[in-house]
Amino acid sequence: MGWAADWIEQTKLWVRGAEGGKPDEQQRPLAQRLDATLRRGQEALSPRELRRLLQDMEQVADAALSDVEGGRKALALMEWYAAADAAAHKDFWLLSIERFGPDAQALQVARERYDKAGSDAERSEAEMALRRALLSSRTRLLQRFAQPQGGLEFLINMRAQLLALPKSEQQRYVALDAELEHLFSRWFDVALLELRSINWDSPASLLEKLIQYEAVHDIRSWSDLKNRLDSDRRCYGFFHPRMPKVPLIFVEVALLDKMAGSMAPLLDESAAAADLSKANTAIFYSISNTQTGLKGVSFGDSLIKHVVETLTQEFPKLKHFATLSPIPGLRSWLLKHGDAALAELDDKEKAALEKSAGGVTAAQLLAALEDPGSLGEKSTLRQAALYCAARYLGRETAKGRPLDAVARFHLGNGARVERLNWAADLSSKGLKQSMGLMVNYLYDLKRLDKHRSLLAQGKIPVSSEIESLCKG
Repeated sequence: MGWAADWIEQTKLWVRGAEGGKPDEQQRPLAQRLDATLRRGQEALSPRELRRLLQDMEQVADAALSDVEGGRKALALMEWYAAADAAAHKDFWLLSIERFGPDAQALQVARERYDKAGSDAERSEAEMALRRALLSSRTRLLQRFAQPQGGLEFLINMRAQLLALPKSEQQRYVALDAELEHLFSRWFDVALLELRSINWDSPASLLEKLIQYEAVHDIRSWSDLKNRLDSDRRCYGFFHPRMPKVPLIFVEVALLDKMAGSMAPLLDESAAAADLSKANTAIFYSISNTQTGLKGVSFGDSLIKHVVETLTQEFPKLKHFATLSPIPGLRSWLLKHGDAALAELDDKEKAALEKSAGGVTAAQLLAALEDPGSLGEKSTLRQAALYCAARYLGRETAKGRPLDAVARFHLGNGARVERLNWAADLSSKGLKQSMGLMVNYLYDLKRLDKHRSLLAQGKIPVSSEIESLCKG
């Protein structure tokens, strides 16, 4: 019954606001402010303004109103929010948590009833009672904001504001964040999304969105973008019908006759387009989420599946599907944990590294890797860096999950760590993140479920090449 425990634990997030959080040092509790006459200290809204805001929110959430009328009132409140400052936004968030949450006492009774259920029938009835107890006017309040044009974007941007707060401050608004994530998971179900091809003939406003939201390899110019949309490339995005002009997530694909090992050829604007008649490999070289507020809403797996299906319909000869991906967390991991990894090298390898780097510490290795592009295949420095990168990607986990954010995305979708590529991204960003190293994640369509199963057991699926590198 682990699922039940997880579900009941989740309910604690939904009502934490109702149980009260630690107020800012400069603010009185919200209840005191609502009953007061005068503003105090650094409080954003006066008591009168706060009461008026609460009244407007109650009107939006009024169950007696139709969704259309509720949406109209929500639109007026959205206009207020757009003109308000960040401190006033926090008052809005606190009101939604403390005044629109589930009845904490009723929820406690329902949880106790569920815990005491002695049969399947009793448990089913208790579950329904618990679900009813979880329903709140906050849910209706947020749903009403999704009614008018631009409402979904309003809610997504609001959650992005929440997530941009320091971690310590986010805890105060965890109930609102949890409910928004829950609603977004329903509203942005992949069954409701549309996969569209994006090309050079797409509207200029959409192409500008690609330039704006590209998060992996910056698009430097319109000619750079045109190169990425050439005849040997494909670009796809997931769109929601209420946000038809904004791709929620998009992927850039290169069609090649082998697995890519460097970004330079892919971004070379002067290079001739590849011969599509020889293309047997699709390389996903950039996948960008455009909406920070949709963090935790997973549609990456479905995006890749849809892209693979679309590509194979157009190019039946495609047999291999892989990424050319950055390793954003490698350098920071090396600085913290690299010494322990290097300590596991054998005596001969340590002696060679000491001779080349002046020592056997991660800091000394990184200092010696100033120009990775100049190092030959047999370079001791290169071999030591590859060993560390393989350990980072293929062995290291936290709570059973890969450490690297990009690795978590692709491995969670069923890929495996296939190959490390030396001097694959010599941009300033690539050198800063991973000393120029990049990695191929392979999507073996026949083994996706097997790889997910391994990952669920805390085992990272890797190729024999990565396995060999992990051993030094």
